Amino acid sequence: MKLVLAAAIAVALAVPFATRAQSPATPSVARSAPAWVATSNGHAQVLMEAEAAFAPEAAALSGLSQYDGMAADLGPDVAQRRRDALAQARARLQRALETERDANVRQDLQIMIDAAALRIEGSALSSRYRRDWTDAAQLVFRGQQALLQKQVSATRHPRALERLQRYVGLHPQSASVFEQAKARYVESAGKDLLEPTRLEVEQAIANAGTYVDGIRKLYAEYPQPGAEPALDALQTQAAAYTAWLSESVLPVSRVDAKLPAELYAFQLKQVGIDISPQLLIQRAQLEFMETRAAMQALAPLVARQKDLKATNDYREVIRELKRDTIPNDQLEARYREIIDAIDPIIRRERIVDVPQRPMVMRLGTPAESAAQPAPHFRGAQLIGNTGQQGQFVLPVGNPAAGADSAYDDFNFPSAAWTLSAHEGRPGHELQSASMIERGVSLARALFASNSVNGEGWALYAEAEMVPYEPLDGQMIALQFRLLRAARAMLDPMLNLGMLDRQRAQKVLREDVMLSPAMATQELDRYQFRWPGQAGSYFYGYARLLELRVEAELALGERFDRLAFNNFLLDQGRLPPNQLAEAVRTQFIPSQR
Repeated sequence: MKLVLAAAIAVALAVPFATRAQSPATPSVARSAPAWVATSNGHAQVLMEAEAAFAPEAAALSGLSQYDGMAADLGPDVAQRRRDALAQARARLQRALETERDANVRQDLQIMIDAAALRIEGSALSSRYRRDWTDAAQLVFRGQQALLQKQVSATRHPRALERLQRYVGLHPQSASVFEQAKARYVESAGKDLLEPTRLEVEQAIANAGTYVDGIRKLYAEYPQPGAEPALDALQTQAAAYTAWLSESVLPVSRVDAKLPAELYAFQLKQVGIDISPQLLIQRAQLEFMETRAAMQALAPLVARQKDLKATNDYREVIRELKRDTIPNDQLEARYREIIDAIDPIIRRERIVDVPQRPMVMRLGTPAESAAQPAPHFRGAQLIGNTGQQGQFVLPVGNPAAGADSAYDDFNFPSAAWTLSAHEGRPGHELQSASMIERGVSLARALFASNSVNGEGWALYAEAEMVPYEPLDGQMIALQFRLLRAARAMLDPMLNLGMLDRQRAQKVLREDVMLSPAMATQELDRYQFRWPGQAGSYFYGYARLLELRVEAELALGERFDRLAFNNFLLDQGRLPPNQLAEAVRTQFIPSQR
C-alpha cells in the first residue's frame, strides 16, 4: 500500500487545465498551450479514473476537488484490483494510440501506457516480495495536510473533515483505515514475504502522536465545526494501532534492510535510472573523488576570504562556516535575503526565464519533519490553478535522530545559496511553476514524472548558479554535490548488501560532513523511506550535462543557454531517453 500511495502522489490524476495561473509572469513564460495538449489531457482522464478510486488523495492534491472528501482504498485484494483497473486503462490508451496521428499526442499516449505498465509491475513485485504494511498515522496526516493549508482554496477545507471521518470510520459506508491496514498485514502472513524494517516500525510508533498532534493543530488553524468526534476517534485509533505495532509487528520486523536484487532493480527503474546498480556505483565513485578534490582545492581560498581559523582541509572549513548559526526564528528572513538576490542574477545572466512574483519559503512543522525530514518542495495544484504557488519547506530537525535531532546543515548563510537554488529557483519551484504556466500536457507533467528528471533538473540548476555565488556558497554547493555522489554509491551498496549502515554513516559524517540528524535521515531514505531514489540526483544531473554538451557541440556559436534551459522546462518531466530525443530532433534543428 505504501508503494501504491507513493506512486499515486507523484502521479497526477489528470483533466485539462481549467484556469491559468493568474500571478504575473514574464511574457516568455506565460503562454497558451498548443491545441494538441487538450487532446492529450482528454486521454489522461482514462488513467485518472483508474487511479482515483484507489488513491483519491493524489487526485485531490493535483487539483481535482471532486475527490477532496475521499480516502485511500485499503480494502481486501486492493493490490490486485488496482492492477486490473490499470490494465484496463492501458488497453484503452493502446487502442487510442493505434488511431492517433498527431506526433505529440502519440508520445503522450505512450508515456501513459508506459506509466500504467510500470505501476502494474511495481504492484506485482511488491505483492511478491513484501508484507502489506502501512504507516497508517502518517497516511492520515498527509491526507489531511494536503487539504488544510494556505495554498488550497478555503472552499475546499471543509472536505478535510469528511476525509478524516472516512479515515476513522465515522462516515457512512466507511471503515477505519487503521483496522483496514491491520487486516491487510494479517492477511499477507505466511507467504514468506519481507517484513517491514525494524527502524521504520520504530519510527511509525514514535511519530504517531506527532502526526495526531499535527492534525489537531491543522484544525486549530483551519477550524471545522463538528471535528472533535473525528479527532478524538483518530487519537484513540492511532494509539491502538501503535500498541498493535509494538506487540505484533515490531517483534518480527527485520533488522537487515537489504532488498532482493530484482526488487531493488525495479526501484531504480521506477525513479528513472536506466543503468545497472553496479554501473551507477562506478560512476558515482568517480564523481565522489573528483568533487572531494575540488572541495580541497577551494578550501584555502574560502578560509582566506572569510578569515577562518580553519586549516586548509575542506572539513575544517565547513565546520567553521557552520559556526555562523542562524537562529530558527530568523531562518525564513535570512533565506528570503538570498532568495531575493537569486532572481536578478538568473535574469541578468540569461540562465532561464523566471516569473516576476516572489517564491514561497517556510519552515516545516514537527509533524511535517517527521513525515519528510529533508528539505523539500511542496508543489501547487496543477489542475485548475488560480494562482496557488508551491512551497519550499525547510525542516529544522529530524525527530528520528532522537537526542541528535537538530540540523546544522542548513542554518548558516553559506548553505542558503545552494538550497534555495535547488528547492526554489531555478530548481524545483521554477520547474513546477513552468508546467502550470507554459501549458505542459498532463502526461508530461504528471504521468511521465520521474525523480531522475525532477532531481536532475534541480541539481543542474544548482550548478548553473555556482559561478555567481560567493566562495563560501560555492564550497557548500560542492558539499551538496558530494552528497549526491555519496547517495548514488551508498544507496545501491546498502540495498545490495555490499556495505553496512555503520560504514555508510562514517562516510556521510566524516567525508560529506553531515550532522548526525542529517546522516540518519539519509540512511533511512536509502533503506526504507525510498530505496533507489537517492541515486536519481546524480544520475539525472549527469544525463542533463551529457545533453548540454551534445547540444553545444552540435550548435557551436549558435548554442543559446537561455533557449536550451527554457526548452528543457517546456518538456515537463520526460524520462531521460525521451528528453534526449526531444533535444536531438526538436531543439538542435530549431536552433540551426
